[in-house]
Parts: sequence; structure tokens; C-alpha cells
Amino acid sequence: MAKDTEKLIRQLSLISYLMAERRPVTAPEIRRDVEGYSAMNEDAFARRFYADRSELEALGIQLSVDKPVEGLAEQENYSLPPENFHLPAIEFTNEELAGLHTALSLLDGEFAYAEPLRLALQQISWGQPSPLDAPEQRSIALGITASAGGHDLSQRLAKIETAIFRRKTIVFDYFTMQRGELGTRRVDPYQLLFQGGQFYLVGRSHERDAIRVFRLSRIRGKVAYASKAEHDFQRPADFDPRVYANRIQWQFGDPIGTAEVLIAGRIAWQIERHFGRHGELRPAAPHEGEADDRVFATAYADARQLVAWVLGLGEHARLLGPPELVRELDDRLALLVERHTDGPEVAPPAANERSAESNGGGSGNGRRDAAAIRPERFARLVTLASILITAGHAGERIPAAEVCERLQISEQELQEDIGVLNVVNFGAGSYVLYAEVLDDGTIMADPEAYGDSFARPARLLPVEAKALIAAIDLIGDYIPEGSLASVREKVVAALGEDPIREGLQVASAGDDHEIARTVSTAVHERRLLRIEYYKENEDVFSERTVEPYALINGREGWYVAAYDPARAGVRHFRLDRIKQATIERERFEPRPEVDPSRDVEGWPRTGEVEASRRARVWISPERARWLREERSVVEELADGAIVVEFGFKGIDWLVREVLKEAGDAAVLEPEDARDAVRAAAARLAHA
Repeated sequence: MAKDTEKLIRQLSLISYLMAERRPVTAPEIRRDVEGYSAMNEDAFARRFYADRSELEALGIQLSVDKPVEGLAEQENYSLPPENFHLPAIEFTNEELAGLHTALSLLDGEFAYAEPLRLALQQISWGQPSPLDAPEQRSIALGITASAGGHDLSQRLAKIETAIFRRKTIVFDYFTMQRGELGTRRVDPYQLLFQGGQFYLVGRSHERDAIRVFRLSRIRGKVAYASKAEHDFQRPADFDPRVYANRIQWQFGDPIGTAEVLIAGRIAWQIERHFGRHGELRPAAPHEGEADDRVFATAYADARQLVAWVLGLGEHARLLGPPELVRELDDRLALLVERHTDGPEVAPPAANERSAESNGGGSGNGRRDAAAIRPERFARLVTLASILITAGHAGERIPAAEVCERLQISEQELQEDIGVLNVVNFGAGSYVLYAEVLDDGTIMADPEAYGDSFARPARLLPVEAKALIAAIDLIGDYIPEGSLASVREKVVAALGEDPIREGLQVASAGDDHEIARTVSTAVHERRLLRIEYYKENEDVFSERTVEPYALINGREGWYVAAYDPARAGVRHFRLDRIKQATIERERFEPRPEVDPSRDVEGWPRTGEVEASRRARVWISPERARWLREERSVVEELADGAIVVEFGFKGIDWLVREVLKEAGDAAVLEPEDARDAVRAAAARLAHA
């Protein structure tokens, strides 16, 4: 029998023994009665028992220890209070359960934590209609999900997740974008962060003796443990993962100053909603701007990124200071004008096609990858035991295929798991259950009386809790059945702490929560929605009354897919451009010809709408490494520059995207786009 299987049998038997005894027991009693310990000598038992206790504690299952005589381990008494193993009952409404099912149906197979999410839903919905059995919903669709994005990234993610859980130092080769160099990193992993379609690792770099952030797609080769020790480090008590999730791109690194940006009143609402948490807004003084203008003060660590953001706002933003930052912006505007007048100087093609320095670009959104994170087998066995014992008490036989589907395991894995459970005992030859798969494909289960210990939901293990909260944080505000904020509150209350402290956080791209909830309610109730919408490309506001059908996310954010009667067609409105939204009293009948999720495989994932034109854009050698991760490279040049393609429908959008590159990008063709970028840069330079 494999060592891992032996360990699982010991740990499950230990739990069942302590729960059945319902009294403190001594170490010698445990060694005598619990499956797997009796054949060990005293030293081996002491080591194994200590290791098993440590692993159970890491899983959130805390044994109580009484020490009658100080320092004598053999006099210690052990027990497992029911509340330390069982999950407190959580009452969910039908709407909340429907929302949970929607979350799973959307993320199943496309979420790196989909399998532990399934087990978590099984546990938290115990005794209530299972969200796994609810009908499919069509009122939300995802273009971007928290999938790992490919086999290699899935492997790295799984290894890092385990290292965080076990507090193991890891070693890997990493491509540093700033220097364009590959080097070995030794890191204590503290936290995983999902932000902007990518997974990041936050941890202490031994090389820098400081906390650093590593993008998983820039890790090369395999991730390995640095030692064979059981644990290598303890995460500092003052580590706050929210600090890293709440930073914007110009704040990555150590602050070097505070910038002041004049924001036109026309878009001040948008800046406050989406960027307010990254700085402070105050009314503009009379000498600074108009009466409704605001000044946005924000700390920055990367001058180029801050300048690029200001340029992307076009004529609605002006950098006030500090002087050195204003000079950099002026220099970059001059470079933009020059490179769209006589330049850029394009080097000949590279003699040999160079391989891209990064292999994880794009949205990081591979479809139906092999599961990135498989839950600990312990979690699966506990869930399977509860399913079998409940069925056995009811005198029912369950189709094996149904159990395999619920737990996402193969028939062979099911047989192996049943074999393990059949030898889990209460001590002294009493077993928890006996089960077997019959010839007709059903499972017969015969539980023992004390098996009731497993007939109630167990506490969510760390990876299950993280999966559940991450799923809610990813899409919870966009569930048309109603926000899952109430579910999150109930789960955190039952767990006693927020699982984002346990190593995974989903960072919000913006602060559209109120708008999202309003739109979600209108979608769910089939009511007309009146919106005040800002068309950024044309710099105009318009009022629309539309029929909202679904919420969809894509590379640039969340959208509501709606039928616009005034234009007799389906339109997609970005939530971050909706200034106000009001639900009307009037209901609408869904139009059979409207398929709100029809486009989800297209522009939400690619960023390119139908009838897009193609632009060839030169990228400087200094910026080429980053754009290789985001765009299709059509030509490698001898000096390290590249040529990429941008798909665009409106020239105004393309102009903004090129301005955001702050002089490191230049349109080669079409000519009208070159002229438009030059004109826009010249206007900003003379503003």
C-alpha cells in the first residue's frame, strides 16, 4: 500500500476514533486502537502521530490536547470536539443556492479551483437542494475566467498552491521583464493573486530579502521545493495580502513620489469610481482648472506607467507635477509626434526568428484545461464518506456514475477511494462503513452506527474555502439571481475567518459593484433599464432605455448585453462607462431571436470586434518584451524591436491604445491612423 494511502487511512481513522470515543484518550490508546499505528514502535509512532496532527491542523482540524503532567507526552490526553470537525449549519435562500450553481456552471472546467469548488458546494449546501442539480442559467457568460491557461501554468499553480499550504520554500527560473534576464529565484510563497486575467505569486524573495510579486506565466520550467523539510518558513503575522491586490500598475515597486493629475469634470466620476482607492481626489483650485474639475494625487513607483495612464485619458487629463514627471510626459509626447512624422526607424528583420521571452501571454484563459488545482484526497474521501453514509442510512443505492460526476473522479479513483474508506476504523476492529460497486453500476453502502460522525458536513479545508470565496469574488456581483455578497458573509462567519488570508485573492478590476447589482436585478426581473452612458471613443454621453439580457465579461471589463429598441439591435454596454442606471417599472418579454452569449467566444476573449481593421504597429526594443505577452507578433526586427498587429474598428480607440504606450509604439500603417495619432499627440503637447 502506498505511503500516502496509509497516511490517509491513519488520519481518517484517528478522526473517527476520537469522534466515537467522545472522551479524551491517551497516546498509548491511540497507538493500540487506531488503524495504522499498532505495528509501529514507540519512536516511529511518536513521529507519525506528530506529523499526522500537524497535517490535520494545517487542514483546519484542530485536536484538543490536555497536559496533566508538564513535559510527559505519554500523559497527554487527546480529543476532537465536534465543532472542530463539523461545519456549522449555514442557511441559504433558494436565490443564494441558485447563484452558487450559476457560479459553478460558469466556472466548471475553466476555473483553476473548479474541483475544490465542487466539494465546497457539496459541503455548504448540506441538507438543502444541491446547487449542483439546479438548471443551467443563460443570463451570464464569461469571456475571462480564472483558469490557469495551459498545462505548464497549471502544473506551476498546483505546486505553488501546495507550497503555500505546507509552508515550503520553492525554487524556479524566472524571466525578469525589466532587465530581460532569466535567473533563479528562491521564494517563500505567501499568497496567490488573480488580477487582470493572470495569476501572480506574492512571496519573500531570498535574493532580495524582501517581498516581491512574480507573474506565473514568466516562470520557466518546473517549480521545485528547496528542501525536504516538513516546513521551511512561517508567514509573517503582519503580512496583509490586500496591499498587493489594491495596487495599480504605476504603484508596483517602492514609491518614488506623488503625482498630481488634473481630471476634467466630464470624467471625474469615472476616475473616482475606478481609481479613487489608488490615491485621493480634491476639487481643483481656480488656477488649476474649471469649477467641476478634480485633482487626483497618487503615489507612484513607475514613472513611465503613470505617464502612460495620463496619456490614455487624452484631453481630459493634465499632469500638474512633480516637474520631473511633467518633463518625462513632454518628452514622450515629442517622441510620439516624431515617430508618427518621420519615423520610427525600422530595423531589418532579424536573421533568425527569435522565440518569445514569455509563454503565458494573452488573457491566460485556456479552455477546458486539465484541472490546475486538485483538492487534497483527504477532502474527497471525507465528502465521499458522507455521501455513502447518508445513502446507506436511507437504504438507497447511488449510481456510481453519478458519484463520479459529482466528485469529478474516474471509476478507478472511485474504486480506490471506496477501498480506503472500507478500512477506516473506530478502533478495536470496528469500521466506519462497508461499500462496494455492484454489477448493475450502483454503490451499496452499509454504514456503522458511529458513522454518523461523517454523515454531517466537515469543515471546509483551506483549498475548498479559498475556491469558494475566490469564485464569489470573481463573479459574485454579476450573478443575475442576486449578488453573492450575502453568501460570502455567511461562509466567512461559519469559517471564523476570511479565506483570502489563506493564500488566494481575486483582485477587483474596478468598483462597478453598485452598477452591477442594479443591472443584475434588471436582468433577473426582466425589467427595462435606463442608463446614462459615456461613449469614450466619441466623448459623448447618451441616455438609453434598453432590455437587459445578460452580463458578460471580457478583456476590458464587464458588459451588459442588451437589446436597444431605439437602434433595433443588440448592443453591449461596458459597466464602467455607465454613469447612472435606473430600473424601470415596465417589464419586457424576451425576444427569441436574441442570444446574449452568442459573442462570448469572440471579442470578449480576443478584444477584436467584427469588421475590425488591422494596424501594423512598431514596438520599441525597450517595450517589446511586454507586448509579446499581449499581442500577435508579426515580425521580429534585428535591433530587438517587433511589429505587432492591433485589430480596431474605430481609429479613436487605436489612438488611445498607442498613446498609452507613451512613445514606445508607432503605427506603421494604415496612414490615416498614423495621422490621427500624430494629431492627438500634438494637441496634448500644446494643451
